[in-house]
Amino acid sequence: MIHSNHMDKNNIEILAPVGSMQSVPAAVLNGADAIYLGLEAFSARQNAKNFTAAELIDTVKYCHIRGVKVYLAINTVVFDESIDRLTDTLKVACEAGVDGLIVQDLAVFSLVKECCPNMPIHASTQMTVHTVAGAKMLKELGASRAVLAREMSLREIRKIITEVQIETEVFVHGALCMCVSGQCYMSSAIGSRSGNKGSCAGSCRLPFGVNTPNDYDLSLKDLCLAGHFDELKKLGVTSLKIEGRMKRPEYVAATVKAYSGLKNGIMPDIDMLRAVFSRNGFTDGYFASRINADMFGVRGKDDVTALTEDVLSDLQKTYQKETHTIPINMAFSLDDNLARLRVWDNNGHKTASETTAVQTAINLPLGYESAKQSLSKLGATPFYLDEFTADIKEGLMLPKSELNALRRKACEELADKIAYKEKISFTEPKKASHLTEKKVKKALRARFLTVSQIPFECLEAFEYIYLPVLEVKNNIEILDSIKQKIILEPDRIMFDSEEDTIKTLKELRQQGFENMCVSNPAHIFIGNKLEFKLFGTAFLNITNSLSLNAYSELGISDTALSFECTAGQINHMDNSKTSLGAIVYGYLPLMIVRNCPVKRHRSCKDCNGESVLCDRLGNKFRVICNNRRYSEILNCKKLYLADKLNAFISIDYGVLYFTVEKKSECKQITESFLSNSAPTGDFTRGLYFRGIE
Repeated sequence: MIHSNHMDKNNIEILAPVGSMQSVPAAVLNGADAIYLGLEAFSARQNAKNFTAAELIDTVKYCHIRGVKVYLAINTVVFDESIDRLTDTLKVACEAGVDGLIVQDLAVFSLVKECCPNMPIHASTQMTVHTVAGAKMLKELGASRAVLAREMSLREIRKIITEVQIETEVFVHGALCMCVSGQCYMSSAIGSRSGNKGSCAGSCRLPFGVNTPNDYDLSLKDLCLAGHFDELKKLGVTSLKIEGRMKRPEYVAATVKAYSGLKNGIMPDIDMLRAVFSRNGFTDGYFASRINADMFGVRGKDDVTALTEDVLSDLQKTYQKETHTIPINMAFSLDDNLARLRVWDNNGHKTASETTAVQTAINLPLGYESAKQSLSKLGATPFYLDEFTADIKEGLMLPKSELNALRRKACEELADKIAYKEKISFTEPKKASHLTEKKVKKALRARFLTVSQIPFECLEAFEYIYLPVLEVKNNIEILDSIKQKIILEPDRIMFDSEEDTIKTLKELRQQGFENMCVSNPAHIFIGNKLEFKLFGTAFLNITNSLSLNAYSELGISDTALSFECTAGQINHMDNSKTSLGAIVYGYLPLMIVRNCPVKRHRSCKDCNGESVLCDRLGNKFRVICNNRRYSEILNCKKLYLADKLNAFISIDYGVLYFTVEKKSECKQITESFLSNSAPTGDFTRGLYFRGIE
């Protein structure tokens, strides 16, 4: 058993970000109950310093001695060429004795189940789980904890905690992305630096303005829920997560001290938190259901200059000296032949060290007080001396160097015993069998935002048509004759609409609609319960064969792959069990947001639905609204691959992803793809031929 004040199961966990070795004591010595960190690969903060395997082992030992848990983030998408390295990373995690993995990709779930099934899995916020059905799906997948979306309200968090038996982790402090986690492609589309692979360039913090390039309409203030601590505790949240693996150790010290202090009834110094880092202050808008213009903010000169040398110095002092929290007892004996030191704690851990370097005293013999003084020097350890006994024969002495060596050896061995955690066993995975070649169909599908966009004269060209659920419900008579061709598309995010969505899907299922597409774990759970045939979308972020197989086992026999894959990566995927597709046309949605940037400037009733975000280079990104529930920000250029389809030898179908196009445009584009025509106007090939970092 690890000695710690952190082991009280009724104690809400304070989870600290650690991006480097320097931040470890800053978190631990200021009261963190757990830390999370990344290795040099598969971490959603690739630009942090991160940890080597040796540093991870040292960190786990340091933390476990002090009763602090360590979670390893493996929360990026994985590509087939990296599976062997991923396996090695899991082996390192098991050997180091980490307390859990933070995971995004189902490939990691699959490998953990096969190689180290006793390793706890925390489903990353990158999995876009924000509803009851999503949390239930995670539980079925074997996750022990759900890291909930940052955009959730108190009521929505309560609903998950009440209805699903799974640990919950809630972000309480730090940067707020504009986009729902796991669904942002802005950085990869603009500069090939993917947030889903841990290399986000923070493009949204640059100037983006509604109809003007001179504003910051994609930059939110930092999150701060310190004022809601009692509510969070009452909700039964398992863990309070602080964001900031890219931040300096002083930031870690300040934030952890603030939130750990709340557990003891100490209100934090908000001015100190602002000084360490903020963007024009803080917001609690999502949690408090105040989603409005006040949530937006950018880091200005006043924010930067608030962090003075005095503030830094005061924070550094909080972790430069060890805090001695673990009482230990010592029994020292000295006779003619042997000096022996026994050391033990109050939890049954014991050790001993001895030496034969005993000498006859010439001047001062070793006495009780001098022995205690030397042996109680525990400065660099978490120990303090509680009880001390000594049995010392008169007329003998032991050099101080030997006394110090006895103490160091005994304390190091005691620390090892306290920190010891039985390693999670690891079994090498079975190698994938040789793939058999499958003949592909090369079909064409179309996704429409509205029924009014559909060129019905082109219906024969489409194997399937994807349509939003409400659009189908409102146009039953028009669509009834082609219901077998329609794939129902639920809202990609359903913060406050999941129950309505389930009700509508039930009605449509009863009316003979059999096909449904899935973009997140909640959709899969709902679709299986309602016995739909499931079609995966590109927003599942499938980038490897292991994930494909995992989704196939969940009932998906047909899926579009992530548009962050290259054509070459797609061509090497295992397509033996699953029909594969790719989006080959469209103004791709780069962000899906709960706080609409347009609403910052005008009310919904004053919005004509044709607003654009302008960047500093003059590019224009359309903003489209989904029934005032969420908005999507579309790429400034259309993806166009009609003349490049031969580069995709493994896909069974291509998807024309229509959003803002009129019916005539949809018809013209369809005809262009049927004839493999070259592009006209402004277009992009996306990431299919340049890849992501």
